[in-house]
Amino acid sequence: MNRSQYMVATAGLVHPQRLRAFAVGAVLLLFAVGAIGATPAAEQEAELVIYAYDSFVAEWGPAPIVVPRFEEKHGVTVTVISVGDAGQVLNRAILERENPQADIVLGIDNNMLSRALEEKVLEPYRSPNLDHVQKELIFDPTNSVTPFDYGYFAFVYDSERLENPPRSLEELTESRFRKRIIIQDPRTSSPGLGFLLWTIAVYGEEYLEYWKRLQPNLLTITDGWDTAYGMFTSGEAPMVLSYTTSPAYHVEYEQSERYRALLFNEGNYLQIEGMGILKGAPHPELARRFIDFILTEEFQEAIPLTNWMYPVSPSAATPDSFRFAPKPERTLQLPADEIRKNQERWINAWVKLVSR
Repeated sequence: MNRSQYMVATAGLVHPQRLRAFAVGAVLLLFAVGAIGATPAAEQEAELVIYAYDSFVAEWGPAPIVVPRFEEKHGVTVTVISVGDAGQVLNRAILERENPQADIVLGIDNNMLSRALEEKVLEPYRSPNLDHVQKELIFDPTNSVTPFDYGYFAFVYDSERLENPPRSLEELTESRFRKRIIIQDPRTSSPGLGFLLWTIAVYGEEYLEYWKRLQPNLLTITDGWDTAYGMFTSGEAPMVLSYTTSPAYHVEYEQSERYRALLFNEGNYLQIEGMGILKGAPHPELARRFIDFILTEEFQEAIPLTNWMYPVSPSAATPDSFRFAPKPERTLQLPADEIRKNQERWINAWVKLVSR
């Protein structure tokens, strides 16, 4: 990702969730993983191309682990091209719809599904391995997008600076939290959009009234997750919009239980990420094999400690540090078609309010 390299952990480790959340410029980062071992020249001619968000491609992301496994198994080369955040991945696919340069797009979530289907850039494919996925996580009835991980947006707080954290969206508006919260912009950040949709899921068309009450408590609204989380860990505010899995990262790599995620009374908003095969993909059969592969244990077991999300396969184990990644009893999400129909109106009204 072409983002500032703010380090939130020691030993050269970067918190991956920051890399999925913030829109970047048009410069592309190319990551190509060569096949393990020698393969015949004819097989080397087969090359699967995947458009992905940046953290999937990064050295600490899933690609360096899972891609060589697929290459070795099928004797092919996989090239993963980083295109920024998930929204930019979809935009790239739309721009190239008449002449697809990739086979697979990665990162389309439940909030972007309706747009992806409306643009008709994906080829339906139902993997036989989908039978092993939790049914509530299969968010595309057309099978154009196959889920590979999921997580929950949450406010993460610094337990050394905040003794009595809020337990609901409504409590976030209390005066004791004035200028103590950092969030992200829904126009440029997937957590930012997730939080806006979260408030709409709870308050409906009264969401702007909620934002009026919340606004005095916002220290700042950043373009992306990385800036917000960096400000949070450097002590500029005791609360930040992030994921329930963020504290697990600090436990795993810093042996610190200082940062904790909040489960709210109203529920937490669910994000499910998926992959889809592009219509007119140069290598459709190879693309179908990769979609099958993402639902195997070889792929799913890598998700928790690289993408810092939950694997969609119930049999995939999560590390002990995920004890600090609480799962909400109540989850929220809006229908994809409702989001597509109203998103522009919702965001425009939000911008008008916060820019006053």
